[in-house]
Amino acid sequence: MTDQTLIEQLAGIAPDSPIGQSYARRSDARTHAELSYQLLIHPETPGPVSLPERRAIAYLVAALYGASETTTLYETLLRAAAPELAEDLVLAIPRELADAAGPFGHYPAGPLSAEDEDGPVWEPSAPLAASIGPKLAAALAHAHMLALHPRDASIAALAALGAAGWDEDGVVVLSQIVAFVSFQIRVVTGLKALVDAEAA
Repeated sequence: MTDQTLIEQLAGIAPDSPIGQSYARRSDARTHAELSYQLLIHPETPGPVSLPERRAIAYLVAALYGASETTTLYETLLRAAAPELAEDLVLAIPRELADAAGPFGHYPAGPLSAEDEDGPVWEPSAPLAASIGPKLAAALAHAHMLALHPRDASIAALAALGAAGWDEDGVVVLSQIVAFVSFQIRVVTGLKALVDAEAA
Protein backbone atom coordinates (compact mmCIF):
# COMPACT_ATOMS: atom_id res chain seq x y z
CA MET A 1 0.00 0.00 0.00
CA THR A 2 1.25 3.48 -0.78
CA ASP A 3 1.84 6.13 1.85
CA GLN A 4 -1.29 7.14 3.70
CA THR A 5 -3.28 10.12 2.58
CA LEU A 6 -4.31 12.89 4.94
CA ILE A 7 -7.86 11.55 5.22
CA GLU A 8 -6.53 8.17 6.35
CA GLN A 9 -4.27 9.81 8.90
CA LEU A 10 -7.07 11.98 10.33
CA ALA A 11 -9.40 8.99 10.52
CA GLY A 12 -6.78 6.91 12.34
CA ILE A 13 -6.84 4.09 9.80
CA ALA A 14 -4.19 1.42 10.23
CA PRO A 15 -2.63 0.83 6.80
CA ASP A 16 -3.05 -2.95 6.84
CA SER A 17 -6.49 -2.99 8.44
CA PRO A 18 -9.56 -4.17 6.49
CA ILE A 19 -10.80 -0.57 6.38
CA GLY A 20 -7.44 0.66 5.12
CA GLN A 21 -7.36 -2.00 2.44
CA SER A 22 -10.94 -1.27 1.41
CA TYR A 23 -10.27 2.46 1.11
CA ALA A 24 -7.08 1.80 -0.83
CA ARG A 25 -9.09 -0.13 -3.42
CA ARG A 26 -11.04 3.05 -4.12
CA SER A 27 -7.93 4.39 -5.75
CA ASP A 28 -9.52 7.14 -7.86
CA ALA A 29 -11.48 8.65 -4.99
CA ARG A 30 -8.50 8.33 -2.68
CA THR A 31 -6.10 9.93 -5.16
CA HIS A 32 -8.42 12.78 -6.12
CA ALA A 33 -9.20 13.64 -2.48
CA GLU A 34 -5.50 13.90 -1.68
CA LEU A 35 -4.78 15.87 -4.85
CA SER A 36 -7.58 18.31 -4.06
CA TYR A 37 -6.08 18.86 -0.61
CA GLN A 38 -2.63 19.51 -2.04
CA LEU A 39 -3.87 21.88 -4.76
CA LEU A 40 -6.18 23.88 -2.50
CA ILE A 41 -4.11 24.05 0.70
CA HIS A 42 -0.53 23.66 -0.55
CA PRO A 43 -0.55 25.15 -4.06
CA GLU A 44 2.78 25.90 -5.69
CA THR A 45 1.26 29.09 -7.08
CA PRO A 46 -1.46 30.42 -4.74
CA GLY A 47 -2.93 32.80 -7.32
CA PRO A 48 -5.81 35.03 -6.20
CA VAL A 49 -6.07 33.44 -2.73
CA SER A 50 -2.91 33.50 -0.62
CA LEU A 51 -1.75 30.60 1.53
CA PRO A 52 -2.77 32.35 4.78
CA GLU A 53 -6.21 33.12 3.32
CA ARG A 54 -6.69 29.53 2.16
CA ARG A 55 -5.74 28.14 5.52
CA ALA A 56 -7.85 30.67 7.42
CA ILE A 57 -10.91 29.59 5.44
CA ALA A 58 -10.12 25.91 6.02
CA TYR A 59 -9.64 26.55 9.76
CA LEU A 60 -12.99 28.35 10.01
CA VAL A 61 -14.89 25.58 8.22
CA ALA A 62 -13.33 22.88 10.38
CA ALA A 63 -14.16 24.89 13.51
CA LEU A 64 -17.76 25.33 12.35
CA TYR A 65 -18.20 21.58 12.11
CA GLY A 66 -16.50 20.92 15.44
CA ALA A 67 -14.00 18.58 13.81
CA SER A 68 -11.21 18.67 16.38
CA GLU A 69 -8.47 16.83 14.47
CA THR A 70 -9.11 18.72 11.27
CA THR A 71 -9.35 22.03 13.11
CA THR A 72 -5.99 21.35 14.76
CA LEU A 73 -4.47 20.48 11.38
CA TYR A 74 -5.55 23.73 9.75
CA GLU A 75 -4.65 25.79 12.81
CA THR A 76 -1.13 24.34 12.62
CA LEU A 77 -0.86 25.08 8.90
CA LEU A 78 -2.19 28.60 9.41
CA ARG A 79 0.31 29.27 12.19
CA ALA A 80 3.10 28.12 9.89
CA ALA A 81 1.99 30.52 7.16
CA ALA A 82 0.89 33.54 9.23
CA PRO A 83 1.45 33.32 13.00
CA GLU A 84 -0.13 36.68 13.88
CA LEU A 85 -3.23 36.02 11.78
CA ALA A 86 -3.55 32.58 13.34
CA GLU A 87 -3.40 34.04 16.82
CA ASP A 88 -6.16 36.53 16.00
CA LEU A 89 -8.43 33.85 14.54
CA VAL A 90 -7.78 31.17 17.14
CA LEU A 91 -8.62 33.62 19.91
CA ALA A 92 -11.73 35.04 18.25
CA ILE A 93 -13.38 32.32 16.18
CA PRO A 94 -14.33 29.85 18.95
CA ARG A 95 -15.83 32.70 20.97
CA GLU A 96 -17.71 34.32 18.09
CA LEU A 97 -19.07 31.01 16.77
CA ALA A 98 -19.82 29.37 20.10
CA ASP A 99 -23.50 28.94 19.16
CA ALA A 100 -22.92 27.88 15.56
CA ALA A 101 -25.18 25.10 14.38
CA GLY A 102 -27.17 24.61 11.24
CA PRO A 103 -27.71 24.22 8.45
CA PHE A 104 -29.98 27.24 8.38
CA GLY A 105 -31.84 28.87 5.56
CA HIS A 106 -35.01 29.09 3.54
CA TYR A 107 -36.16 27.22 0.47
CA PRO A 108 -38.24 28.87 -2.25
CA ALA A 109 -41.92 28.88 -1.32
CA GLY A 110 -43.27 25.35 -1.68
CA PRO A 111 -43.35 21.94 0.03
CA LEU A 112 -39.79 22.23 1.30
CA SER A 113 -40.61 25.44 3.15
CA ALA A 114 -41.59 23.26 6.12
CA GLU A 115 -37.88 22.63 6.59
CA ASP A 116 -36.94 26.33 6.73
CA GLU A 117 -34.89 27.22 9.77
CA ASP A 118 -33.87 30.66 10.93
CA GLY A 119 -30.33 31.15 12.12
CA PRO A 120 -27.72 33.85 12.57
CA VAL A 121 -25.88 35.13 9.51
CA TRP A 122 -22.40 35.61 10.90
CA GLU A 123 -19.71 38.05 9.96
CA PRO A 124 -16.51 38.80 11.88
CA SER A 125 -16.92 41.21 14.77
CA ALA A 126 -15.63 44.75 14.30
CA PRO A 127 -12.44 44.09 16.32
CA LEU A 128 -11.68 40.90 14.39
CA ALA A 129 -12.43 42.53 11.04
CA ALA A 130 -10.13 45.41 11.93
CA SER A 131 -7.28 43.05 12.77
CA ILE A 132 -7.59 40.77 9.71
CA GLY A 133 -8.77 43.33 7.15
CA PRO A 134 -12.00 43.69 5.17
CA LYS A 135 -11.01 41.30 2.38
CA LEU A 136 -10.43 38.27 4.60
CA ALA A 137 -13.37 39.26 6.80
CA ALA A 138 -15.65 39.07 3.76
CA ALA A 139 -14.15 35.70 2.79
CA LEU A 140 -14.81 34.28 6.26
CA ALA A 141 -18.41 35.50 6.15
CA HIS A 142 -18.77 33.84 2.74
CA ALA A 143 -17.39 30.57 4.12
CA HIS A 144 -19.86 30.69 7.00
CA MET A 145 -22.70 31.30 4.55
CA LEU A 146 -21.78 28.34 2.35
CA ALA A 147 -21.21 25.99 5.29
CA LEU A 148 -24.25 26.83 7.43
CA HIS A 149 -26.59 28.81 5.14
CA PRO A 150 -26.23 27.09 1.75
CA ARG A 151 -29.89 27.73 0.91
CA ASP A 152 -29.39 31.47 1.41
CA ALA A 153 -26.56 31.96 -1.08
CA SER A 154 -27.43 34.93 -3.26
CA ILE A 155 -26.20 37.49 -5.75
CA ALA A 156 -26.08 40.04 -2.93
CA ALA A 157 -23.77 37.79 -0.90
CA LEU A 158 -21.43 37.43 -3.86
CA ALA A 159 -21.54 41.17 -4.43
CA ALA A 160 -20.19 41.69 -0.92
CA LEU A 161 -17.14 39.66 -1.87
CA GLY A 162 -16.58 41.78 -4.95
CA ALA A 163 -16.91 44.95 -2.92
CA ALA A 164 -14.22 43.65 -0.54
CA GLY A 165 -11.78 43.11 -3.40
CA TRP A 166 -12.31 39.50 -4.49
CA ASP A 167 -12.38 38.78 -8.22
CA GLU A 168 -14.28 35.90 -9.83
CA ASP A 169 -11.32 33.51 -9.72
CA GLY A 170 -10.81 34.24 -6.04
CA VAL A 171 -14.48 33.61 -5.25
CA VAL A 172 -14.30 30.25 -7.05
CA VAL A 173 -11.23 29.19 -5.06
CA LEU A 174 -12.77 30.29 -1.76
CA SER A 175 -15.89 28.28 -2.51
CA GLN A 176 -13.84 25.25 -3.56
CA ILE A 177 -11.99 25.30 -0.24
CA VAL A 178 -15.25 25.42 1.73
CA ALA A 179 -16.66 22.54 -0.32
CA PHE A 180 -13.51 20.45 -0.02
CA VAL A 181 -13.05 20.85 3.72
CA SER A 182 -16.74 20.05 4.26
CA PHE A 183 -16.30 16.90 2.16
CA GLN A 184 -13.04 16.00 3.92
CA ILE A 185 -14.64 16.24 7.36
CA ARG A 186 -17.60 14.07 6.35
CA VAL A 187 -15.35 11.36 4.93
CA VAL A 188 -13.10 11.41 8.00
CA THR A 189 -16.13 11.22 10.30
CA GLY A 190 -17.52 8.23 8.43
CA LEU A 191 -14.20 6.40 8.34
CA LYS A 192 -13.57 7.08 12.03
CA ALA A 193 -16.94 5.51 12.83
CA LEU A 194 -15.89 2.40 10.92
CA VAL A 195 -12.53 2.34 12.72
CA ASP A 196 -14.27 2.59 16.09
CA ALA A 197 -16.73 -0.13 15.14
CA GLU A 198 -13.90 -2.38 13.99
CA ALA A 199 -12.06 -1.83 17.27
CA ALA A 200 -15.20 -2.65 19.26
